[in-house]
Amino acid sequence: VQLQASGGGLVQAGGSLRLSCAASRRTFNNYDMGWFRQAPEKKREFVAVITLNGIKYYADSVKGRFTISRDSAKNTVDLQMNSLKPEDTAVYYCAVFMGGRYFDTANYAGWGQGTQVTVSS
Repeated sequence: VQLQASGGGLVQAGGSLRLSCAASRRTFNNYDMGWFRQAPEKKREFVAVITLNGIKYYADSVKGRFTISRDSAKNTVDLQMNSLKPEDTAVYYCAVFMGGRYFDTANYAGWGQGTQVTVSS
């Protein structure tokens, strides 16, 4: 599994960014996929996941501000991030879900290099 996250950047608090995770068609059509993030000196944490059927789950910290979606034309899983806060600053990663609990980092694979999101106050 090879995934490529993109779309990060520097934005002011209250702004928006849209991240994209590119996958092969086979990967896109066979796995639930999620987004995680890791801030400096912190553990990687769950952000959102979308199932093959389009069911979505979010971390409480991003609920109402972030939206995860699947684009079958592009084989991407996107993360629309609105009302960004400085505490959203992190490297964002996408990964495929391999089974178990959705919120557990250990149940995902295919981690790529991630994309840096920096929110200034």
